[in-house]
Amino acid sequence: MNQGQRNQPAVTLKDLADELGLHLSTVSRVLHSRDDVARRAASSATAQKVRELAQLRGYSPDPQATSLRTRRTRAIGVIVPRLSDIVLATMYEGVEETAAANNYSTFVMNSHDDQDEQRRKAGIMLARRVDGLILGDVHADSDLVHELSSRGVPFVLMNRRHPQYPSSTCDDVVGGELVADHLWAQGHRRVAVIAGETYASTALDRTGGFRKRWEALGGTLPDESVVWSHFDTEGGREAAEQIMLAPGPVPTAIFAVNDFAAIGAMGALRAAGLTVGKDIAVVGFNDTSLAAQLPIPLSSVRSPMMEIGRRAVGLLLNVLDHHSAESQLLEPQLMVRESSDFGVEGS
Repeated sequence: MNQGQRNQPAVTLKDLADELGLHLSTVSRVLHSRDDVARRAASSATAQKVRELAQLRGYSPDPQATSLRTRRTRAIGVIVPRLSDIVLATMYEGVEETAAANNYSTFVMNSHDDQDEQRRKAGIMLARRVDGLILGDVHADSDLVHELSSRGVPFVLMNRRHPQYPSSTCDDVVGGELVADHLWAQGHRRVAVIAGETYASTALDRTGGFRKRWEALGGTLPDESVVWSHFDTEGGREAAEQIMLAPGPVPTAIFAVNDFAAIGAMGALRAAGLTVGKDIAVVGFNDTSLAAQLPIPLSSVRSPMMEIGRRAVGLLLNVLDHHSAESQLLEPQLMVRESSDFGVEGS
């Protein structure tokens, strides 16, 4: 770009509208609105012409003017337990991708699953005037969601659900059912569950789905065979040790509601002299990239993590536009691998 070009006044929406012979509002909706609004504003051919001319003329929206006009900052705040968790990081990729496609920016903060931190981080984001929040760390007994709702703050949930608010999640109940069906079909009758945290809907739903289906199939799952734990390898290791120390025969299969807990359990079982995939079956949940790469590949329920993030943005945009926002339950899929792909008899 030469000096003369740099000194030229910035191209405006009116300039583009005049050159194309279109109404100013049509050009604005094509360039500034979410995809579905843009499709209603103009035909695909017209929208293409608008975008091509905007690129050719070097049009760039003035964020301050846009904010004043719409009373929006086009920013979304996202709170997750910890972004170091590959499951939440993958969901956030879906959030960021879809937000960007709809001309929104995002920023994320960690709450470490502490409710005081959740409230503090939400306050920081709202002070920055985000248009809305995506909460990936809601607790079953959360007061924060009720407070936000009473204040009229636009928000949706991701990863975990709450019955009163719109959420984008895996169908965790169905995921638990898939594991129960699989282990029963393999001949297992003595099973245990590493159930995760009692405050997380993911843990409650996966465990509840497994238990209800297991009992419907004719099995039993004593309370002492369900061990609540942290969502990490250390939690899984400690839970597996507790399961093996319980009175009675060692179970022939363990369902861990999180891949990292499953990996920790596999380490404890190996230390106890058991071979996963031969002496005992282990199934995890989420099907993270590690699962298939372990020395003994881990069977796991595949959760559509990226899509959960994408759908969360769509829900929030509906809330912001005062449209219907129905919770999204995405379908899981069981990926059977060496850790549970064997049959047992007389267990």
